[in-house]
Amino acid sequence: AQAALGSAGLHFDDLNKLRVLEPEVAAQTAQLREECRAFVDKTTEFQKIVGSLIELVDQLAKAAESEKMKAIGARNLLKSIAKQREAQEQQLQALIAEKKMQLERYRIEYETLCKIEADQNEFIDQFIFQK
Repeated sequence: AQAALGSAGLHFDDLNKLRVLEPEVAAQTAQLREECRAFVDKTTEFQKIVGSLIELVDQLAKAAESEKMKAIGARNLLKSIAKQREAQEQQLQALIAEKKMQLERYRIEYETLCKIEADQNEFIDQFIFQK
């Protein structure tokens, strides 16, 4: 009876139920199904791990970009401070030059006043001796 059913493509399993597939093929199918489930589970776990890794890399990239922007800002600030110092130095150099010119004018004026004083003292002395 089993041979006649086997030729028709029908088979009995371990529980004596009538099946279309051979017991070996059914067992292989069940084993393949379990392997596929395990593979899908592992693939899902891998996708979760990769997703968390991508999130971590994105966070690190944002942090690196933030630090980069801070560094650029600090560099620009340093450049502007250097330019301000250069401008201040130029202003001070101009002020020094102006003060030197003023000092030279005062020195010349002082020498002129000293000559005038000497001339006036000589005139007074001559006037006193004439009387």
